[in-house]
Amino acid sequence: MEYVTAGESHGPMLTAVISGMPANLKLDIDQINQDMLRRKQGYGRGARQKIETDQVEITAGVRHQLTLGSPITIQLPNKDYAHWQGIMSPTEAATAANSVRQVTKPRPGHADLVGGMKYQHQDLRNVLERSSARETAMRVAVGSVAKQFLKELGIDVLGFVKQLGPIAADTNKLNDFEDLAALRAVTEKSEVRTFDLAAETQIKTAIDAAKKAGDTLGGIVEVIATGLPAGLGSYVSADRKLDGRLAQAIVAINAFKGVAFGDGFELAAHPGSEDMDEIFYDKNKGFYRQTDHLGGFEGGMTNGQPVVISAVMKPIPTLYKPLQSVDIHSKAPYKANVERSDTTAVPAAAVVAEAMVAITLAQAVLETFDASAMGRLKTQLADYRDELKHY
Repeated sequence: MEYVTAGESHGPMLTAVISGMPANLKLDIDQINQDMLRRKQGYGRGARQKIETDQVEITAGVRHQLTLGSPITIQLPNKDYAHWQGIMSPTEAATAANSVRQVTKPRPGHADLVGGMKYQHQDLRNVLERSSARETAMRVAVGSVAKQFLKELGIDVLGFVKQLGPIAADTNKLNDFEDLAALRAVTEKSEVRTFDLAAETQIKTAIDAAKKAGDTLGGIVEVIATGLPAGLGSYVSADRKLDGRLAQAIVAINAFKGVAFGDGFELAAHPGSEDMDEIFYDKNKGFYRQTDHLGGFEGGMTNGQPVVISAVMKPIPTLYKPLQSVDIHSKAPYKANVERSDTTAVPAAAVVAEAMVAITLAQAVLETFDASAMGRLKTQLADYRDELKHY
């Protein structure tokens, strides 16, 4: 399975093309649109979320709600394009009239300056339009397709917020949830997508304070995937290690700066005797572990435990109290341009991280089993699970 996205933030539409999905997977467009809505929500989001309705169209690869095995195309029209037609026109030549929104003052923390230097752009809007986090809308759409595929195989994926700004949720409360369905019921009702309602009140207060100060907040999200068989990924080559591929997928999300599995960086503070997940055996369920310190991975492969990934998102660099910059033409010092921005996008980032994990896990499954048709794949996976149980 491969995918590519195309489109600019204020262009006519965003597009995703997915290849390699098996035939006869039932796709629910309402579920895709629900995931798009989840990405828009969250306490601290800005005005852009009120403009875009984010209703996708499936234009290829699906007939009568079933995938055909051919490339799937998903498109997302931009409602805001009505105000940007001249400025973002793909067919009109540049004129003084349609070049009024040029960006020449790169924003610190964005791709603006380095992208302009690399691609020799004299208007940095050519960079920010594509490097914008608006593109992640299409990754969420692709991730929704991947989640529907995984669900058919008994695999569930959920992203949520573990910390926002200086306020951390009490992770001990995660033990109160029997499964991801129970956890989802709580996090989906939370305006900051967390499971700790006491922390939610403090988080919202911190967001309000940052907004009043013209500042922004980052945070930590966590993604959990359950129902995965042991053996996805491989130890034989570095590029086939699934945890490495997941780390790349997460850090490739806009503004993400770190990723960890299981106990993550806390592993450094403990001796090995406390960090390993000891192995047990039961004739009915085969080999199993009672802990998950390593986040579901050993040797670059899933080990049958839940995959647990946490990742840190930096504060959004577009501030309403703009930072120091330099005009790329005059070289004179200026305050950087201010585009519409959120105070925080961490709750939305949890949805994007969830999507990227789902995409990468779906790719691993499709590499391991026959990807032509859902029926054959499900039979192969069931046989494989049974084989592992009797190993």
